[in-house]
Amino acid sequence: MDFRFYLEFRAVRAEHEFFEICRTPHLACEITLQPIRRYSGLVDAAIIFSDILVVPQAMGMEVIMNPGPHFPDPLNTPDDVDTKLRKVVDVEKELGYVFAAITLTRKELKGEVPLIGFSGAPWTLFAYMIEGGGSKTLQKAKSWLFLYPSESKKLLHRIAGICVEYLVGQVKAGAQVRDLRTISPRFTYAVPPLSSSKFSTPGAVNSHPTISPSSHYPPSNTSPQKCASN
Repeated sequence: MDFRFYLEFRAVRAEHEFFEICRTPHLACEITLQPIRRYSGLVDAAIIFSDILVVPQAMGMEVIMNPGPHFPDPLNTPDDVDTKLRKVVDVEKELGYVFAAITLTRKELKGEVPLIGFSGAPWTLFAYMIEGGGSKTLQKAKSWLFLYPSESKKLLHRIAGICVEYLVGQVKAGAQVRDLRTISPRFTYAVPPLSSSKFSTPGAVNSHPTISPSSHYPPSNTSPQKCASN
């Protein structure tokens, strides 16, 4: 179900840039509710309108959606991590608009369906930040794993830490299920087999003490997503 073709979505999109909608709680809430209104009684859950790339934005990177995601200034070498990324990310400050949208949407849903929050998986975000956008081969990202293994692992864990805070913040704001998105199987399976256990980190996020299934937070989904059109 791709709501991007709905007339009501296109009406909002015609007046607002994509990330403007993500950063405006009442607009994100409105778009989240549109499929629920259209298919009342037929939809199992609502997914908050946002994008996985708000995390790289929170880290200090520019992302443009035109029409697909584009990073004008991607990470080219490990030196860029120190010059292009914020040294400390205040998740509440940088991503508080998502939390506000979740709280508002949860209220407006009035219990009709559960609300799902999500984050991109660390490897997926890592790949976008280095590739500068979508890629069929992920050649640049995979090259980082071989050329800069320790720096790659450090950056992946840095991204994972932010994802943890972000997902916990979503739950506190009212999300009832949390979803760790890889967007496409190619992002999951692009990591060479010998490097998978070392560099692929969704499991590390899910096992974090503040967000693990054994904690009091709602359940998570870390399986590859074939479609994630938010």
